[in-house]
Amino acid sequence: MSVVLAVANQKGGVGKTTTAVNLGACLADSGQRVLLVDVDPQANATTGLGIDASNANSVYEVLVNGVALEEIVVETAQSGLWLAPSSNDLAGAEVELVPVAKRESRLQDAVRSVKSRYDIVIIDAPPSLGLLTVNALTAADAVIVPVQCEYLALEGLGRLLHTIDLVRRNLNPALRIQGLVLTMYDARTNLCRQVAEEVRSHFPNTFETVIPRSVRISEAPSYGLPILAYDRSCRAGKAYQALAGELLSALQKVSA
Repeated sequence: MSVVLAVANQKGGVGKTTTAVNLGACLADSGQRVLLVDVDPQANATTGLGIDASNANSVYEVLVNGVALEEIVVETAQSGLWLAPSSNDLAGAEVELVPVAKRESRLQDAVRSVKSRYDIVIIDAPPSLGLLTVNALTAADAVIVPVQCEYLALEGLGRLLHTIDLVRRNLNPALRIQGLVLTMYDARTNLCRQVAEEVRSHFPNTFETVIPRSVRISEAPSYGLPILAYDRSCRAGKAYQALAGELLSALQKVSA
């Protein structure tokens, strides 16, 4: 099994990077060889894994200058998890790529060259629907969509689904939505329960596992660690481990 998953949502603050980092770490902890590709110019996945984004060769070099992806990949503290770092330079990549031929498939070509070395490649897309996100969707076999449990988070889903449909029709016919992940869930509030019910009613492929609000998971990136290394026994740590197990089961059914 070798699969490329894009973690995408154009709304910021919904747990997108948190999900990409911690899902990747939990998959690696379960024995998978995982590559996390940080395509977000904010580089939060990079710094959240303890890598200095200002010093690392980054995905910018791959997309703009044609450097091989394997040349920028670095090890992380989590065994089985590798990272293709981001940098702030990526913020200008969308403009620089405008005149480039096949600009939407630059990342796809780069990922194809290393895909066989990993069981799972996770792409952390930026919180936008621009060219970097289109590159992530074009390179992916499937999309995971984190959805914060509040009504405002639902409003942008339609635009994201429209973009996914456009990419499927024009660039990547095999692209599928692997599932939606409910994040920042607080069972004490009626609002969270109502939003979760509404999401599940409209999207049957929503994962059963729900990621709770957690101070511990907010603290972990400041130490450059995924939640497994910071506090694997906290509720959010256990939730991401459960999500990784659920995802692996789903992927095995697809490949069977």
